[in-house]
Amino acid sequence: MILRCSYEELKALESGARAILTAGPGDSRPVAAPPESRAAMEAFLSRLTGDLTVETLAQQRRYLQLVDTIVARLLAEMNACVLAEHAAAEHAVAAYFGYAHALTVRRRLAEMGREMAALIELVTGTPPDPGVAETFLFPD
Repeated sequence: MILRCSYEELKALESGARAILTAGPGDSRPVAAPPESRAAMEAFLSRLTGDLTVETLAQQRRYLQLVDTIVARLLAEMNACVLAEHAAAEHAVAAYFGYAHALTVRRRLAEMGREMAALIELVTGTPPDPGVAETFLFPD
């Protein structure tokens, strides 16, 4: 399956992923736990060049977890910008749009996962288990 993403959505996800990967030890905003999550975030960042191909339910679930982390980071950045300046400040407005774009991708990705799980259950007659989630392929 293909998750279509606009340019703005890709840039928001990229910005959030880079912020997570460059976060310092004193940064209180959400970060991915190293090293496995860091490697997963780096791999995801390298895929943010266009629409995302999602081949399995397991891959969708991994992507959703990464996007959840990015959305949390962008929300924290938006809140920090609003509190540091004011709601209509240029940085706060830009942070809002970054957060909103990533949140929109998160919603579509979650819906994709629900559809994938329903299709697996329809075909196999049982809810997807971890093995099926890894091996049941969804072509483009």
